[in-house]
Amino acid sequence: MIVPAEHLKETARRLRASGKRIVFTNGCFDLLHPGHLALLQWSAGRGDVLMVAINDDASVRRLKGETRPVYPDSERAEILLGIRWVDYVTIFAEDTPLETIKAVKPDVLVKGAEYGAGEIVGEEYMRGYGGVVERFPMEPGYATSGLVQRIKRSEDL
Repeated sequence: MIVPAEHLKETARRLRASGKRIVFTNGCFDLLHPGHLALLQWSAGRGDVLMVAINDDASVRRLKGETRPVYPDSERAEILLGIRWVDYVTIFAEDTPLETIKAVKPDVLVKGAEYGAGEIVGEEYMRGYGGVVERFPMEPGYATSGLVQRIKRSEDL
């Protein structure tokens, strides 16, 4: 289900009231690759429901450049919902997901292990109320930027 920002708090409240452990992760999720799938599967195993927050198109352009995103946010959200481990998707406009994390107040926040201590947005907030931050052990070789470069090279052939 796609959850608009204005319904996040209520959705999370209902899930918690029904005893669900909420897992949260975020990113652009522009061109999905096996690394994304591994992250989503691993994250889903940390709780009862997985909520994925994606950057809206304008914030992806600010973060990744004018040629991104490849897919608009509405399509990225639909693609993510087609993945069996994903229960909820929300779209945020800010450059970081901090306000979205505060609205959801997840039990578990998952990000890739490439982030060191104190580098994950929302980490301090999560610890303030007893939430857990987990780092997904990423496999090398999977990155959307690398995929974009491979596509560009194949266009030159």
